[in-house]
Amino acid sequence: MTSRNSRAQLAATAVGLLAPLLVLPAGAAAEPGQGAGHGDPGTHALHQLRTPLVVGHRGASGYRPEHTLASYRKAIELGADYVEPDLVATKDGVLVARHENEIGGTTDVADHPEFADRRTTKVIDGRPVTGWFTEDFTLAELKTLRAKERLPQVRPDNTEYDGRFEVPTFAEVLRLVRAESRRTGRTIGVAPETKHPTYFDSIGLSLEEPMLRTLHRYGMDRKRSKVLIQSFEVGNLQQLDELTDLPLEQLVDAAGAPYDQVAAGTPTTYASMTTPAGLRAVARYADWLGPNKDLVLPRDATGATGAPSTLVPDAHRAGLRVVVWTIRDENQFMATNFRSGTDPNAKGNVHDEVLAFLDAGVDAMFADYPDSAVAARADWLAG
Repeated sequence: MTSRNSRAQLAATAVGLLAPLLVLPAGAAAEPGQGAGHGDPGTHALHQLRTPLVVGHRGASGYRPEHTLASYRKAIELGADYVEPDLVATKDGVLVARHENEIGGTTDVADHPEFADRRTTKVIDGRPVTGWFTEDFTLAELKTLRAKERLPQVRPDNTEYDGRFEVPTFAEVLRLVRAESRRTGRTIGVAPETKHPTYFDSIGLSLEEPMLRTLHRYGMDRKRSKVLIQSFEVGNLQQLDELTDLPLEQLVDAAGAPYDQVAAGTPTTYASMTTPAGLRAVARYADWLGPNKDLVLPRDATGATGAPSTLVPDAHRAGLRVVVWTIRDENQFMATNFRSGTDPNAKGNVHDEVLAFLDAGVDAMFADYPDSAVAARADWLAG
């Protein structure tokens, strides 16, 4: 979206916006599928959505290799309200759905001798990463690869589908969502995440413009479109707020800081962004907060959850909706009080985990097994 230098300059200004002690008025927050007028004076406190949303995390990644059309289709079949494509760019500037631009763990690229010389080491968000990268392949070349299960030891059943599915483009995901919406009679949402936007800007492959152009092409850039644009960085969300009325989501992790803030040398961290003052600052450009689930239900020394933190009510007071990530059915991804038995790959008590997050007031959740979250939500709504 911007040059490397202008992105850094924008990030540098965010220290004033996001400083943990600065109190700023929040803009009007968005209902799902409705953008907000950020920067308006006044705070618009929210209540939990009457029917919290389930987002198919990378599709239905518990059942199919992630970020494939089959995974998205399965998520919709299982009742997900939205599906989530992570977006990276090819050498020729086409947006494709991969969790990372490094594709050695999610495709069969290592089995293609013609691409052996493409293996390299790059610095991504300040860390060296070795493998094969989407930006070194044209779309035509990527289409010769096939997806594979990223967690074969955890989800061995998914390896049955290794080699069957292509790497989809963002346009193909939107076409699928449109077709499935017509088939099912319910409007399926899409929650694209821009991955490593500062890095992609630095190599001349900005993500934001082609994402917005693609959404426009499929009629999904209107104010009430069921689209939720996500990023762990700050600067590109601030810029997107100037370019679109679509809802924006600031992702926050349990530790660390947005990379654009690190690169700009600001003191902003995820911790400072989740204070009441930090949340009010986030609400100036975003509609949703997407915290690591441990920030909502903190774990004690035994790994068990107890009382919820104040993050959800604080975010609601600031005018932000809250979507937690990520609900996964396997024991190893759960707090100890939701686990069943000792096998880390066995299914835990995801039903009660979902109920605990709903009781904590969240508006949505990302789920690898959307049917588990949908079933628990139905019980919660009936309860």
